[in-house]
Amino acid sequence: DEFISSPPRKTVRFGGTLTDILLKYEKGETTDFELLKHQLSDPDIKDAQIINWLHEFRASVAYLTKDFEQLVSILLKLPWLRRSRDVVEEYLGFLGNLVSAQTVYLRPCLRMIVSQFVPPRITIREDDVDISDSDDDEENLSENFNTCHRALQTVARYVPSTPQFLMSILVENFPFINKSERTLECYVHNLLRITVYLPTLRLEILELIIERLLKLDVSTPQQDIEDAEETANNSDSEEKTTEEGLFDMEEDEETKRIKVASSGSERMAHPLAERLDILMTILFAYIKDVCHVDGKLDIGKTKDLYRDLVSVFDKLILPTHASCHVQYFMFYICSFKLGLAEAFLDHLWKKLHDPNNPSVIRQTAGSYIGSFLARAKFIPVVTVKACLDLLVNWMHKYIDNQDTGTNVYCDVALHGPFYSTCQAVFYTLVFRHKQLLEGNLRKGLSYLQSLNFERIVMCQLNPLKICIPSVVNLFAAITRKYQLVFCYTIIERNNRQFIPVVRSGTGGDLVQTCTNPLDSFFPFDPYMLKRSKKTIEPFYQFWEELSAEDLENLKKPIKRGTSEDEDDDFLKGETPQNDGMVGIAPNSYESNTRSPVSPTGSPLDCYVQYPH
Repeated sequence: DEFISSPPRKTVRFGGTLTDILLKYEKGETTDFELLKHQLSDPDIKDAQIINWLHEFRASVAYLTKDFEQLVSILLKLPWLRRSRDVVEEYLGFLGNLVSAQTVYLRPCLRMIVSQFVPPRITIREDDVDISDSDDDEENLSENFNTCHRALQTVARYVPSTPQFLMSILVENFPFINKSERTLECYVHNLLRITVYLPTLRLEILELIIERLLKLDVSTPQQDIEDAEETANNSDSEEKTTEEGLFDMEEDEETKRIKVASSGSERMAHPLAERLDILMTILFAYIKDVCHVDGKLDIGKTKDLYRDLVSVFDKLILPTHASCHVQYFMFYICSFKLGLAEAFLDHLWKKLHDPNNPSVIRQTAGSYIGSFLARAKFIPVVTVKACLDLLVNWMHKYIDNQDTGTNVYCDVALHGPFYSTCQAVFYTLVFRHKQLLEGNLRKGLSYLQSLNFERIVMCQLNPLKICIPSVVNLFAAITRKYQLVFCYTIIERNNRQFIPVVRSGTGGDLVQTCTNPLDSFFPFDPYMLKRSKKTIEPFYQFWEELSAEDLENLKKPIKRGTSEDEDDDFLKGETPQNDGMVGIAPNSYESNTRSPVSPTGSPLDCYVQYPH
């Protein structure tokens, strides 16, 4: 029965050997050549036929010059991946023979392999209309990717110059950000796998991936993510309310399973945020796998990856304003070892105090230092003190130098790096003051007094006027409580020098004041992507909003004669997460009692100064 129902095997031969066919074609006899092309293009071609032809092609690669480009193109389109193991092995051997004998086909071979780094698409047509177009997430997809990497390694083994040709092809084939999550996930995962066996490409591949992640990140502001999540939550609530009013009809098991899955879903409501979340999870997993061997940190490999990531950070992250999530790859790798965190802080410090760097880069470096010191739980107090000493000493020297100059007035354009450093110090103190004071209050107060905040606050550059109000107000409350400096007189004077700006628009007049003239942001504000934040949260310091009792306690200054054993009652009743440090939450400078955070982008508001 099986013999009768099966179609007859197609004959493989029709006019001599492959070499004869190619030689005839060169003489102008194209009949057999066209038959060959037709058979190779046949969607029903059998495994045995493919193997026989590939075997002959391997022996005849010397004849496959550029004149036969069309024939080679057909060979590269053969559906070899989803065939038997024998076909796969024969095809890999053919690729190796082809690129070693005819390097002109190196690029087409690389393009063919890279094109397989994403799942195939399944299109269902009805009356010449595409009614379904989705990823074919077949079971052996992982095995197919393994085979693709074997093919790439085979080509690289025969042609050592493969890496320099491969990179441009990887860039060309990178899927657009609006492609499916699965497509992006598979492509990025496969790119990172390439770095394992072609390590010379690691830096360029990391640059490519992080550049695309940045595009996703800046296209997805935090406010948009929050709005999407709020809308999704409201929609779920409405559906639940509606369902409760309906008849309690029996549900099948599949419906129940879907409902349970959706209620506890980790999916982001914003589609671009969902893509970014998946890709950041892959990047974090890659960093962990590279740095750890058999579960233990490999210092050598970690340092090498750190250098590559710092290079990418300098080139892409530092010049990008207000990215929300991608920069956390530096936060994560620094959590592996204190030495890496200190090296990163030192790197940022050099960027900040080097006058040859553009002002905007120096200001951004200041923002990173402040945010990193405040948010990273793995940075101990001794390192925080060392950084504060460095920053504050630089600020005092800056003030000394300005005393003899002609530009001793409040101007962001002239003194941007100075103001950014001030804000970093104020921000760090708001977060870390309890740690700096705990254990030995008198010694802690003596240290904070030695920083001489009064001189910084009172100088003619007037940093309290430029720094974000929420940071300034909490800094003022803390320094008043511990009698380090009284800032409120200066704050009130600064407030009197601002008048609101009224702007007319389609919705009527809008009154605005400038709350962020420094145009600063805090790069390590809370991480919002649901899956990947699980990697960050164990190392991250959160902020809890101040209660009425906390605010009342801030108004009570501590007495100079306090004993060393007396506890600091700042934020009494607060139960901050993570070791009692103070943290900060996003979008919170709407009022002076919330946490010190800047907007994710440049504010639209501005200010007008009274004429003197």
